[in-house]
Amino acid sequence: MSTSITPGQGLTTTKAPFIENAQANGELYIHQPYELYSEENQATWRKMYEAIRPKWEKYANAKFMEGVENLMLKPDAIPRLDEINEFLSPLSGFSAKPVSGYVPAYLFFDCLRNRSFPTTITIRDGQSLDYLPEPDIFHDIAGHVPMHTDRKFSDVLVRFGEVARFAAIRARTLTSDQDEINRVVESNIKAMARFFWFTVEFGLMREKGEMKVYGSGLLSSSGEIEHCIESDLVQRFPIQLEWVVNQYFEIDKYQPLLFFVESFDHLFGLVDDLEQWLKDGKLDNVSPGEPAVNPEDLQSFLMAETE
Repeated sequence: MSTSITPGQGLTTTKAPFIENAQANGELYIHQPYELYSEENQATWRKMYEAIRPKWEKYANAKFMEGVENLMLKPDAIPRLDEINEFLSPLSGFSAKPVSGYVPAYLFFDCLRNRSFPTTITIRDGQSLDYLPEPDIFHDIAGHVPMHTDRKFSDVLVRFGEVARFAAIRARTLTSDQDEINRVVESNIKAMARFFWFTVEFGLMREKGEMKVYGSGLLSSSGEIEHCIESDLVQRFPIQLEWVVNQYFEIDKYQPLLFFVESFDHLFGLVDDLEQWLKDGKLDNVSPGEPAVNPEDLQSFLMAETE
């Protein structure tokens, strides 16, 4: 498959010929062809940044705001990932790694273990500013990456990648019954996905007596970042590992249930606990429900290269 690519053609989510070509060619890790962004793409970034900046100042945790300043995020232009990495790498060793689309679960977590963050280069359509089911560069760069400038938080991500690696290694020591292996690994993946969702994506933190946001799904939504703190419709509880790994979630609505940690040291300790639970078999039979584990995610763990 080959599609004509011209400067300014656009890198709009689900409508980008450059991405279609990369996927057709089996290219997962790509480069950011900055010249392809259209003026509409740039306008979308400006609108979203303008809408969310005052919400960050009110609701985001202090480390996130430090990260925004350290990355020199521009309100008027989509970031160039090379420039982001020039600021990011000296602070935590992390880098944003452009990808053409969905990254299977094990590969995603293994990137984190190696201090690389798979980063979408497309941006949502200007008609869907506050929500889309797929990640985009605003969610990934404006929502995730400022947190990666903090060494303690970035170490949490690395530690999480190490837990995923152990899960893949452990899968090879299980029974010879392939159906049972699949069931256990699916349960492990589901537990890790839920933990990641309720912390890295939708986590809250108590900071100087106030509830603040550190989860990227909240930090990249100008509507939900306010809703999650102010609304009486949101339940906010101290995080409990046994609850989180058994709690399903839905991605297409504002979250009615969120959990808060006390610090990034607290979060790091929880990842240690998660690994111990994995070793003890406590993640082998978590409750059913969302998120579903697709065959590609399952195979990414079963076929993982862990040497």
